[in-house]
Amino acid sequence: MFLSGRTKSAIVMVRLWVIVMTLMIGAPASAADIAPFVGDYVGSAQVVDADGSATPRDMSVSITETDQGFNVSWKTVTYKADGRVKEQSFSVDFRPSDRPHIYSAAMKRNVFGHEVPLDPMKGEPFVWGRIVGDTLTVFSLFIDHEGDYELQQYDRTLADGGLNLSFSRFSDGREARSVDTFLRRK
Repeated sequence: MFLSGRTKSAIVMVRLWVIVMTLMIGAPASAADIAPFVGDYVGSAQVVDADGSATPRDMSVSITETDQGFNVSWKTVTYKADGRVKEQSFSVDFRPSDRPHIYSAAMKRNVFGHEVPLDPMKGEPFVWGRIVGDTLTVFSLFIDHEGDYELQQYDRTLADGGLNLSFSRFSDGREARSVDTFLRRK
């Protein structure tokens, strides 16, 4: 069967269009989803424990794009009633997963040099993230030596001039700590 040059070109264009559409539809979520969240944010809040007591805390978060995804780095400074000051810093790289808008954490390197999540069965946190609408959520799951669990959830929602942060910590299904505050863009 003989096809004209114009027909061959049309067939090639249709095939190319099908390939491009297949790649786009089947592709995992990209780091471009993180673009609206990129920036540095600061704020403070009263962290409320399950017993109703509150502790002042300063917070900051930096969200950056990376070659393979994005990074969320955050720091908290807690001011204890007895005058002690406790600082904690965390940094997690996220990579797109095979599921749209869900990101796996790459927190350590395996023997082949690839970044992989930590192992919750070894007492390490299992961390993942998701973006739904204007909210970036980071989850951390811990399993203790007795098999009990703790789940932390950080919802960072875009707001005028910064982010609304909602943090909750659950121990065996019961809320143990929470905080809601505004972090302004620096």
